[in-house]
Amino acid sequence: MATYESNRTKKWPNYVIGIIVCLLLGMLSGYFSGSGPNTWYQELQQPSFTPPSWLFGPVWTLLYIMIGVTAGYLWSQRNQASLLFKLFVIQFILNLIWSPIFFGFHQISLAAATISLLWICLIILLVRAAPSHRCVTYLLLPYTAWVSFAMVLNITLALLN
Repeated sequence: MATYESNRTKKWPNYVIGIIVCLLLGMLSGYFSGSGPNTWYQELQQPSFTPPSWLFGPVWTLLYIMIGVTAGYLWSQRNQASLLFKLFVIQFILNLIWSPIFFGFHQISLAAATISLLWICLIILLVRAAPSHRCVTYLLLPYTAWVSFAMVLNITLALLN
């Protein structure tokens, strides 16, 4: 029992650091790409299922917290889950570059390709994590659902514009 408590106590900083790093990188990605309210995005022909702009901030904040917990878990398990950690890093890089591609450079089609690759990486990560790291799967399911929706929205925007 003492070993379990000792291991758990040693891992909690990984979760806190993971959350802080993911939140900061997510905010920086948005900040440097001008993903806040902008006339370019508002002038695009929007599909009927476009969510209100106020929804994105709270959703991404919650998702980045969950992504950060996942990062902390995978970091603490990196010797046993090195492939999962690598897949996580790849998908997170794709996540971070999507916003500058879409909002910063206004490259809707390239952003659609990027988010599609992100989605593929997430699906592979979920499938690979499911047998032995179920918490990764559970933590990333809401994120995967949101990325799935965002991918459909991005592809639709590419087709409409």
